[in-house]
Amino acid sequence: MNFIIRYSIAYVMDLILGDPHWFPHPVRFIGKLIESLEKLLYRFSCKKLTGGILAILTIGITFLVSYYIAKLSIYLEIFFLYTTLATKSLADEGFRVCRILVEGDMEKAKKELSYLVSRDTGNMDVTQITRSVLETISENTVDGVIAPMFFAFLGSFFSVEGVSLALPFAMGYKAINTLDSMVGYKNEKYMDFGMISAKIDDVANFIPARIAGGFIIPIGAFILRMDYKRAWKVFFRDRLNHSSPNSGNSEAAFAGALGVQFGGKTSYFGKVYDKPTIGDKLKHFGIPDVKKGIRLLYVSSWVGLATFMIVSQLIKAFI
Repeated sequence: MNFIIRYSIAYVMDLILGDPHWFPHPVRFIGKLIESLEKLLYRFSCKKLTGGILAILTIGITFLVSYYIAKLSIYLEIFFLYTTLATKSLADEGFRVCRILVEGDMEKAKKELSYLVSRDTGNMDVTQITRSVLETISENTVDGVIAPMFFAFLGSFFSVEGVSLALPFAMGYKAINTLDSMVGYKNEKYMDFGMISAKIDDVANFIPARIAGGFIIPIGAFILRMDYKRAWKVFFRDRLNHSSPNSGNSEAAFAGALGVQFGGKTSYFGKVYDKPTIGDKLKHFGIPDVKKGIRLLYVSSWVGLATFMIVSQLIKAFI
């Protein structure tokens, strides 16, 4: 069974199954590993050094365990490749908040949103909630879909003892992403300890974020008859209007395609920040925009899969 067939099965599994809450997702185990190593390493005074050791150990252990899983069985490889994708789970979270808003339960909607974002949700209105959901979906289109695909297909070009490195590459990326989400904060505790993890995440997402924002999402918008021209325009104009060197790429393409504006006043841990704006404010945010954003997420994931398949076949034909 060649890699394209194996990965296609994994992709379809993600679209059907998503991430069931009862299932012990591999990322949870990566998180437990990070917590254990952090307890061991944080006690030392040289935080940048021990934070770097944390990153190397986490990524290395994840890579090795994934390699031996892939070595055991191609069916295990397919299953674990499926767990690196998050298209359906992202869509489900967006739909869940929308359903609650339609029901009119603002407090429940804000509580549900708080599980998805790190910003303060207590004083949000419908516009702020829908904006936050869309920003999360657009940003995580890279982290949860395009980047894992990119690294899986990149890893498929390499093998050790006949075992494809697609799964180790994809799961290694998930380790990088999990490190950043757990210790990559610019606060007093993690400024030094999480610096290496944050930098590695920036490097890992550099290419996937630009492929997603500059090509995959606009093509998805074209297929859906959204404003793909504005998606490209806003991508090139506003993609750097973000504190992250990568997140603005997908957010800009999403904002342009949907005709909305991300950024503006946002509260984190009791402090209000005036974030640079991304996109043109052609209309106010609403529940229909979230539904359009979810459709764009699904189609972009399909475009991403098709793109990586075609490119990988072309490369293999010439090497």
